[in-house]
Formats: sequence, C-alpha cells, structure tokens
Amino acid sequence: MLLLLQNILYCILFILPVKLAVKNDGMNCLYFYPKAYIEEAQRRGLADKDATMKRGKRFMVPFCIFIFVALILIIALWNQVTDFKTAFWQAYLFLVVMNWFDGILLDRVWVAHSKIWVIEGMEGIPYIKPWKDVLVKRGLATILYLVIALIVAGIVVLIGKI
Repeated sequence: MLLLLQNILYCILFILPVKLAVKNDGMNCLYFYPKAYIEEAQRRGLADKDATMKRGKRFMVPFCIFIFVALILIIALWNQVTDFKTAFWQAYLFLVVMNWFDGILLDRVWVAHSKIWVIEGMEGIPYIKPWKDVLVKRGLATILYLVIALIVAGIVVLIGKI
C-alpha cells in the first residue's frame, strides 16, 4: 500500500513542474510537441525551432535531475532500502509507472482533452502523439529503465552505507 501511495506522489512530482512550466499556454512548452509540429509552428512564424529546443533543454535537464533525485530519496530515505535487489525493483517499479503515466495520462489524456495545449494559429495540425508512437516509445523506455534502475539502486546502496 505504501508503494502505491509513493507511486502516486511520484507521478504528482512528475506532473507538477510540467504544469508550472506550461502555465495556461502550450506555447510555453512547445518543446514537448512532436518535431513536425514544432517545424510547422516555425514555418507559420509562431516559433523559432532552435530557441524552442534550447528552452526545452533548459527545462528538461533540471527536471530530469529533480525526478532522479526524488526517486533516490524516496527509496533510500523514506523506504530505508539498503540492499541492491530491493532498491533495483523499487526503482524499476517507480520508473515504469511514471513512464506509462506520462505516455497515457499526460500525452494522451491531458494533452488531448485540455485547452491549455491547443496553440492558436496551429489549427488543423495534429499535436497529440498517435497511440502507436506512445506504445513504441513507452515500450522501449520500459526496457531502458532496467539499466537506469541499476544506476539508481547502486546510488541507493551507497547512500545506505553512509
């Protein structure tokens, strides 16, 4: 039950910075949109692709560090895990839940049904990722997270030795 609560809180920690960044205008987070959409926004004179991608990096680097550190702190300090196997499986669970939460609830539900993500001047251009893309990307990430969970588990075990 605690892991369920922690996963819900972790997903909230994931969505909160995104909501703060987007505010109430999808243009604030244009870097989240598909590449073709960003290129069309540039063609229409609504955005500069290079500036958009730089803005995306300025958001994503601290965001990823924040999410990574939060995960380590949950497992190491809140759960007080000190063994590698438990740390690995908990890290993998959190990462996979967050991955599918992002792909389904954020990309397909929130973006598809919220006016926040509709950008004026881009009418008629699809901005919601197709199910196939979501499933392929999330499936590959699920495999990649096996490696990332190894790293997280190693850090958790090191913290446990301090």
